Amino acid sequence: MSTATLTPAPAPARPAAAGGADQRIGLRSTFRHIGALTRRNLMRIKADPESMFDAVLMPIIFTVLFVYVFGGAISGDQDSYKQYMIPGLLGQTGITLAMAVGTGLNSDFQTGVMDRFRTLPIGRSAVLVSKIVAETCRALLSFTILIVFALILGFEVKTGPLELLAAVGLSLLFGMSMVWISMLLGMALRSAQAVQGVAMLVIMPLQFGSSIFAPTDSMPGWLQSFTDYNPLSALADACRNLLNGGPLTHSVLIVVGWSVGVTAIFAPLAVARFRKRT
Repeated sequence: MSTATLTPAPAPARPAAAGGADQRIGLRSTFRHIGALTRRNLMRIKADPESMFDAVLMPIIFTVLFVYVFGGAISGDQDSYKQYMIPGLLGQTGITLAMAVGTGLNSDFQTGVMDRFRTLPIGRSAVLVSKIVAETCRALLSFTILIVFALILGFEVKTGPLELLAAVGLSLLFGMSMVWISMLLGMALRSAQAVQGVAMLVIMPLQFGSSIFAPTDSMPGWLQSFTDYNPLSALADACRNLLNGGPLTHSVLIVVGWSVGVTAIFAPLAVARFRKRT
């Protein structure tokens, strides 16, 4: 009786560690993944149009409230206050939308969406970058609504279309840099409510401790010191000078410096945190 030689079955291939996913995937594939995930994020907005209420209604509500409720008291003239406040509102809109991204990212972890992404052969950074691309689309829509509504109310662009585009681009640059902080909060905190609460603690001092809504001359000295280093003050001044005319170099360089610095610090931290969680 012959004896058959038994050979052990090969062990099933073990999935590579998630942390090396970006190294295994080429740049071309990464861009394809970013495009697919961006489309997914935009399709979610289409399926849930209520999620766009903040981007659509917030510019209108803020403009009406501050121009017609506070404009006369702050500036004495609502028409001149429009020229002062609306350019600063570009920066305020960008940062408010940006800080809401962390809430959605936290919900994705809580509902198991990220567990599904973990099983896919995609670069981990593509998930975060696609959220920034989708948020850029939301922000551009919000900026467009703000500008159109402001023009209807009588706001005047005293420079030209190129300066208007530059103001939108500068606001978008700073807002998207703040998305990295928002996403880091979304991954570091346990619940969406906690993310929203901490985001408000970040947003409120930056917004109202700046020159967006009122000149800083009447503020106490300690608050003026804060506004001098507040990047939203520089952004509001830059947008104001771009749309009304005025010196640009100092305020624009401050905004670009803050945007590059925030991205350089918080983007690697957010990606590292994401890889650790997935």
